Parts: sequence; C-alpha cells; structure tokens
Amino acid sequence: MRNLLRPAQHIQRLEEDEVNSTYKRLRWQVFLGIFIGYAGYYLVRKNFSLAMPYLVEEGYTKQQLGFALSGVSIAYGLSKFMMGNVSDRSNPRYFMALGLIGSSVIMFCMGYCQWATSSVTAMFGLMLLNGWLQGMGWPACGRTIVHWYGKHERGSKVAWWNISHNVGGGLIGPLAALGLFMFSDWKSLFYLPAMCALVIAFLIILFVRDTPQSEGLPAIEDYKDDKEPGYAKSDEEEMSAKQIFMDHVLRNKTLWFIAFANVFVYLVRYGVLDWAPTYLKEVKDFNIQELGWSYFAYEYAGIPGTLLCGWLSDRVFNGRRAPAGIIYLLGVIVALLVYWFNPPNNPMVDVAALISIGFLIYGPVMLIGLHALDCVPKKAAGTAAGLTGLFGYLGGAVAANILMGWVIDTHGWDGAFQFMVGGCVMAIVFLALTLRQTPNAPDDKFS
Repeated sequence: MRNLLRPAQHIQRLEEDEVNSTYKRLRWQVFLGIFIGYAGYYLVRKNFSLAMPYLVEEGYTKQQLGFALSGVSIAYGLSKFMMGNVSDRSNPRYFMALGLIGSSVIMFCMGYCQWATSSVTAMFGLMLLNGWLQGMGWPACGRTIVHWYGKHERGSKVAWWNISHNVGGGLIGPLAALGLFMFSDWKSLFYLPAMCALVIAFLIILFVRDTPQSEGLPAIEDYKDDKEPGYAKSDEEEMSAKQIFMDHVLRNKTLWFIAFANVFVYLVRYGVLDWAPTYLKEVKDFNIQELGWSYFAYEYAGIPGTLLCGWLSDRVFNGRRAPAGIIYLLGVIVALLVYWFNPPNNPMVDVAALISIGFLIYGPVMLIGLHALDCVPKKAAGTAAGLTGLFGYLGGAVAANILMGWVIDTHGWDGAFQFMVGGCVMAIVFLALTLRQTPNAPDDKFS
C-alpha cells in the first residue's frame, strides 16, 4: 500500500507521433476521474445535515447537533492541510480512492449501527473520523489539475471541475427521498449514498493517473508551451515537506489573505447549507420532499454560477481572482436578506433565494482554491490548497456548526442571519487586500 501511494515513477518517453493523441485522451480521462471522484466525496460528507431534523425529534438540541456536526469541519480542516502536504508526495490515483473508501465505511456505520447515533459523543467521533478521510479528496485533485493543465487554462478547467461539489452535494436530496421511499428508514440518508460512493471509489482507480511523465508524456509546460517566467526543469522535481512549507507557503502573503477570506466564505456557505433543512422545516413549514429538492436546487444552482465566475476571472479580469469574488459576495448579501425577511407560506421566494445563494457562493469558494494553486509552484499545490481549506473548515465551517447552533438557540434565526451577513462583509475585506496581486506573479512573500 505504501508503494502505491508514492508518486508514480517517470517512464520512457513515448514516440512523438503518440504524444498528442495520448495526452488528449488521458487529459479527458483524468479529468473525468477527479470529477466523478470528488462528486462521490460529497455523497458521504453532508448526510448528517439532512438527518438533523430527525435527530431533533429524538431529543437532541441544535447546539448538541451543531457540536456533533463540527467534527467533520474540525478534522477536515486539519486533514486538508496535513494530508495536502502528503498528497504533494503521493499518487492521487490511490490516495484519493483510499479516502473515499474509508469515508463510505463510516457512513455505513452511521446508518446500520445503533450506537452510532445513540449519543453526541459517538456522533462527534464518527464525524471527526469522516472529516479526516474527506481531507484526502481536494488536495489530490489539486495536484492532478496542476500537472495535467497549464496555468493559462486552469480558470475554466477548475471551474468545470469545481461543479463536482454541486453534482455530488445536490444528489444527496434526491437520494434522501429515494432512500425513504425504498427503505422507509431515515437512516438510509447515510447508507444509500455510501453504497454509491463505494462504487465511485473504484472508478477513481480506473480513470485517474499521476503525472504525465508517469505515462511517458512530457510535462504540461512543454506540451502546451505554457511556461511561466523562471520555469526550469527543476520545477518538476518533488520537494520536501520543509521546502514546501518554508519556501512557498508560510511566508506567502497572498495565500494568507485568501485563507482568512475563506474563513468567512465557508461560514456563509455552511451556515446556509447545514441549517437549511432545520430552518425551512421549523420556520417555513417545508416537508422532507420539499427539503430534499430545495437542497438539490441550492447545490445545482452553483453549477452555472461557478462556470460564469471562472469565465469572468479568466476573460474579463485577465486571471485576477479577487474582483469576481467580491462581486459575487455582494450578490450573496442581497440573497441572504431576501431569504431572511421572506415570511412563511411563500415557498417559491425561499427557493428562489436559496437558488441565488447557491449560484453565487460557490464562485468565491472555487476562486479561493484556484487562487491558492496560482500563487505557488505546482509541487506545492496540495499544501497551498490545504492551508485555505484549514482556515475555511477549522474557522468558517466550525463557526457555522457550533456557533450557529448556539446563536440559534440563544438569539434565534435573526441572530444567525446577522452572523452570516457579517461573514460576507469580512470575506470582501480580505479579498480586497489581494486586488493588487497580478496573475502569474511570483510568490508575494513577507519580508
């Protein structure tokens, strides 16, 4: 197993007449693998949120459930950073599949084992373990993208890949309704998606490959003639953990600004997503079918929003990521206010507001990850993405879980919405600090 996780070795170069056709085929194949694979991760990540209304009926408070749910965010934030560094020195084909297999097993336990939902401690522990395994997904995808796609085409490619979040996350709603229909058991919210995710883990192994050089192909910079200033053959050499951290991450000013912005973007993202089922059921009188399809609409609205955001950052703002992110976040504030102040018994307005938030919030989520890849060498891509994920999940998502649960219990839903609007404002402030950063610039380091 240890040998499987190591980066694949370079092999003898293919003949020139084979390079172009092989490169084109494998680029599509690898992209399909990480797209389907990361969608699979989302099938076994947010199931607990849809199960929370049933757990409230069993006597748990929102603060208790928020604490249990925070286990995913705490572990995921730490894992995305630490395992991101491991992924920079691993073969994503097996690294990514292993994480998804483990996560699927955890969700089976949540659905089939009575003890798994018998206490807050048990739920928190399983969520913690699931979060750690979930952290093996994004960094492996980031490593794959920077090796198979040149810097000048990544905006659109990352935008297309990023909608795998929405494809997987959106399918949870219909799968929840299907599970309840098939099994008449609310715990099917856990075990039915886990079955699907397990199949997807093996598709990752089938489709994903490590680097082009491991398939006898030239580096992407040579193939696309897409070399940045200062690019050298030494950039293709694997770096040590110390080199990655000290030379390209810890002193990178832009990376820290977008990491702090990610705290507040994720506060809003998961503040809306994780509490939507409970809010809509308690305040807006939605039933489980309406909840499931609202969840679906929120996630799938992110698909065109993310693609448009990537196009804007590439074509309108010439590779600068912050301007498009700020525009989108201003729109999120407007949509949040509509979602908040719309009175009950106007379900179409609530769904329209959720669709608007979903359309807008995933743009900044994608751009921050893309910006992290842009501002470091490709051999440090997983670690850079891991740092923004560490802040996003350990700061923003944990606040959306624990603090939101406390705010709702003590200050009601009005306090929760004030909290999220404030998060949008702070995200805009930190993104504004990167407005002067030009695309393809060298690391912007602290002196």
